[in-house]
Amino acid sequence: MNRTTGLNTQPNLADPDGFYAALMAAHEGLTKAQSDALNARLVLILANHIGDEEVLKQALAAARKSARA
Repeated sequence: MNRTTGLNTQPNLADPDGFYAALMAAHEGLTKAQSDALNARLVLILANHIGDEEVLKQALAAARKSARA
């Protein structure tokens, strides 16, 4: 089911600071390996939620591009 026509890179969270705080709290007390595993699981859960392979490929490309910047 395609819900979007492309990757939305515009601000889209009602409370981005609140989400960031929750994300950081989820990592508290974890080792680097545990934190990396949490991030991987989160990516896969959100990818499943999005469910649009083209949008996910656009997100991968955007993330990769910003990693090199």
